[in-house]
Order: sequence, then structure tokens, then C-alpha cells
Amino acid sequence: MDFKNKVVEIITSIDNEMNVDEALQIIEIPPNSDMGDYAVPCFKFAKKFRKAPAAIATEVVEKIGNIEGFEKIETAGPYVNFFVDKTHFAEKVLKEAFTEKYGYGSTNVGQGRTVIVEFSSPNIAKPFHIGHIRSTLIGNSINNIYKYMGYKTFAINHLGDYGTQFGMLISAYKKWGTPEIVEAIEKDPIPELLKLYVRYNQEIESHPEYQEEARYWFKELENGNEEAHELWSWFREVSLKEFNRVYDMFGIKYDSFAGESFYSDKMPLVIDELEDKGLLKDSEGARIVELQEYGLTDALIQKSDGSTLYVTRDIAAAKYRKETYDFYKNIYVVGAPQKLHFDQWRKIIDLMGYDWAYDCVHVMFGTVSLEGGALATRKGRVVFLEDVLKKAIEKTTEIINDRNPNLENKEEVAKQVGIGAVIFQELFNNRIKDYVFSWDKTLSFEGETGPYVQYTYARTCSLLRKSNIEIDDNIDFSILTDKSAFNVLKKLEGFKSATLVAHDKYEPFYITRYIVGLAQEFNRFYHDCPIIVDDEKVKKARLLLTQIVNIVLKTGMDLLGMKAPEKM
Repeated sequence: MDFKNKVVEIITSIDNEMNVDEALQIIEIPPNSDMGDYAVPCFKFAKKFRKAPAAIATEVVEKIGNIEGFEKIETAGPYVNFFVDKTHFAEKVLKEAFTEKYGYGSTNVGQGRTVIVEFSSPNIAKPFHIGHIRSTLIGNSINNIYKYMGYKTFAINHLGDYGTQFGMLISAYKKWGTPEIVEAIEKDPIPELLKLYVRYNQEIESHPEYQEEARYWFKELENGNEEAHELWSWFREVSLKEFNRVYDMFGIKYDSFAGESFYSDKMPLVIDELEDKGLLKDSEGARIVELQEYGLTDALIQKSDGSTLYVTRDIAAAKYRKETYDFYKNIYVVGAPQKLHFDQWRKIIDLMGYDWAYDCVHVMFGTVSLEGGALATRKGRVVFLEDVLKKAIEKTTEIINDRNPNLENKEEVAKQVGIGAVIFQELFNNRIKDYVFSWDKTLSFEGETGPYVQYTYARTCSLLRKSNIEIDDNIDFSILTDKSAFNVLKKLEGFKSATLVAHDKYEPFYITRYIVGLAQEFNRFYHDCPIIVDDEKVKKARLLLTQIVNIVLKTGMDLLGMKAPEKM
């Protein structure tokens, strides 16, 4: 960022009341490189200096003269345009990237800090469906980004393994759990448990007393009833086996599967503490924390039958995590519809007197719906996530058989590319946007897609294999000053900025957009500038650029959770 910092120094010397952040915000990147590499509009200074912006621009250029690292600085009406010295720029970017290798793009911002990332968190005994893809992939990428930035991270899967739905399942199993159903559950757990769950919800319409039975069995589970606990443990065990198959396909690893049930014995202490601090109020037999004066609805802590709710368990979980991990940040990757819930319990933790309450961060994302309407587990309207991945692999296998039937490790590459396509598609847009799941869009390999980035990476691998020379940074950097090479260099220089903004905003799509942009610039360079040529100096320079692109594409895909096949 040296070049941009020099521009910042110039801006703050023009107006010494402007700070660095303000100066950074007014720097523009011209749409056309003929207009410079950086531009400073002078409109902002007109009022202070009582001069026309064009006159200010002229004075700035006259005053600063020549500056090391810049080829020229000139005016264009009210703009000051900065043209970097391309040879100097190429040397700076490539030497730094060659030295840092796979650390290029990271910073030491996380050194000595611990971050918890809670993500995925499906409900046991329910389908691991397309609705879970967002938390799973956004959370995994955020965990990767924070780890890359030097933090010690803990990936937690806060399983939904407690609540009234387990009362429903226990009750349903006791009513209809024949030996045939037991055998079917052992063979194919989630679909069979889903059938029980859906049937129970349908039967409630004609048997309202089933609702009360479900509440009874959940209360029995909370009270340690042996039969209820045994059934619940079985549901959890068979569900985790299913979930882990999908996590393995994605290559996702967790440090903890401590779900809601883990905190069941810690909740009485939370209720006692809320009582001692005068925060609990009685309300029609239930117990609440009043939050209306803070612009929030009151939070229900304990039902009239004594059972607890999500908010109680989340308070217990946050306290446990602070005591256990002493986190710098406790990040929850959970959908936007849960915003009120997070606002409530964070406010309660604040009222309890804990100064780390707002180190708990709710990273929201939009919802996924199907083309025919919303997902509905109770009605059985779901698309299983494993089916999405299998279809993606099948589609990729067909394409490989058609285009490159003799490819080595076809099955492994099909898996890497098919699953990579799903990951890339999911992380390509701003996380807060709602979107409609479409098979056609997810499995399309045309345009700005994961397979395009992976193919570009495989192309760089092929070039490096064919080169037969040892690559180092002792090259003639002036060779890389043509337009195509320089556009690749500018893109490479922006990698640190992309990773930092992805970190700051908890937003993987900055990485996704960055690597597809880098792949596009490299492919233009590849088209315009032959790399394996007879001229050794030219070949060596262009191969160094290729190697750095190779490293950065691989790093970017790693941060997203994608694999990088070396042959396609």
C-alpha cells in the first residue's frame, strides 16, 4: 500500500486538518488507466480554500513536483491524477509476494487474540438442507479468514439438540416406533426421523393434546428422565453421523460440537444470577427480563412450567465461552431473522454487568427460498444439502467425460470442482441478500464461477510445470510494464486490501470477487503475452508473475473453503 500512502501524505499536506481515514476515502481509482492509477478530486477543498477545484488541482501539481515511485502527476480539470512508476511498482509487488509466498495478503492484526466462530448449527433429527448452506459456508470462510489474519480461532457447531421439537420426536417415536421404523431410522436416519416429525405436526391439527404431550416429554428430558434421554442420545448420534458426511464433503472441521444441551446444567446458575441482580420479573407465571426501555421486546427467560428458552441457553453459552476461551470476539453466523433474539440476549449480558457483551457479534445473512416457495421442514419441503453436492459432482463428471476423458484422478477432480462450484456460488454475493436457490444457476460453470477460477489456477500450474526453470525474483521488472501485465500487478497489489476488508466486514464475497477478477486479468495477460518463450529474460519475468498469481489464487480459494485442482 506504499503508493496509496504517498497519495494520502500529499492530500493531508494540502489540508492538514484532514486525517488519514478521510484522505483514503477521497482517493479514487480511475476507470481507465490512461487517466492514472490513483486520482484525487479537489472539490472537497474548494470551500476551505475558496478557489475553483481545477485551480486547486493545478496548484497541487506545481507544489509537489516529482515524487519517487511515480512516473508523473498531472491535472485533468478538477482532478490530480497519479501515474505510478510501473517498473518500481512491479518490483515492489512481486518481491514482497515472492518473499511472503502463502502469507502474502495476511497481516498480524490477530496476533495474541482468540476468536470464536459459531456456524452451521443444524437441528439434530432434521434434514441438513439447502437452508443451512449459508451459515455453514459463510462461517467456515470467516473462520479461515480470521485464522489467516493470525487469530487463534475456535470453530464451534452449536447443534440444535434441545427444545420442544425433541419432545415431539420422543412422543412420536413412543406412539409409532415399530421395529420396522427403528430399522429404517438406523439405515437412513434423517429422512425417517423427518417423516415422524412431519407426521406428528400433521396429527397435532386433529389431536391438539399432542402439543401438550410434546411439552411434557421435553420437560422430562430436561429433568433427566432415563427413557427420554436414551432416545434423545440416539437421535443425536445418528444425526451427527449424517451431518459429518456433508462436512467431510466440504472439508470443514470443527473444534467443538457443544450444542444447546451442553449448557442445560449451566442454566440454573444463569437464572440465579439474573435473580440476584434484580433483572428477573414475574409475568403470568413465566419469568422475563424487561427490555422495553431499550427499544426491545421483553425477553422470556423461563416458561411457566419451568423449562428454559434459547435466550437462557445463549447467555449460559456466552458466559462459558468467555470463561473458557477469553475471546477477543465471539462471532455468531446466524440468519437475519434472529436479529431480535441476539439484540435481546446481548442487552441482558450488558445489564448483567459484563463489559464483553458487545464483543459478541451477530453476523447476519439473508434467507434461502426455493423457486416454488419457502423451505418448510414441518411440511417436508426441503432440498437436502448432500443431494445438492452429489448433483454438482455428477454434472462435473459429465463435463469432464465430454471434454477431458483421460484426465488423471477424474473422480477427485469432479468432486473438487463440483463442490467448489457450490461454495463459490454461495459466497459470490453479499451475505445479507436473500436469494432463491436454483439448480441451473448453482450448477452453471459459465462466466464468473468457481470452475473458471479453478481452471485458471490449473492453467498456471501447467505453465509452471512446463517451464523447466527455477523461478526467483531476480528479474528485469521493466519487462512487466505492458498494459496486460501491469493490470495483473495492480490486481495482485490489492489482495491485502481484499482480505482486510473481508475480515473487517465479516464478508467472504470480497475474496470471491477478488479471485475471479484476478483470474480474468491473468487470462487476458496469458492471451496477450506468450509466457513460455525463447527469450529467457522475458520467460523468467512472466513466469514469476504467473507463480504469484498461482499462489494468490490458491490462497483465495483456501480462504473460501474451495479445493484447487492442479489439472483439469
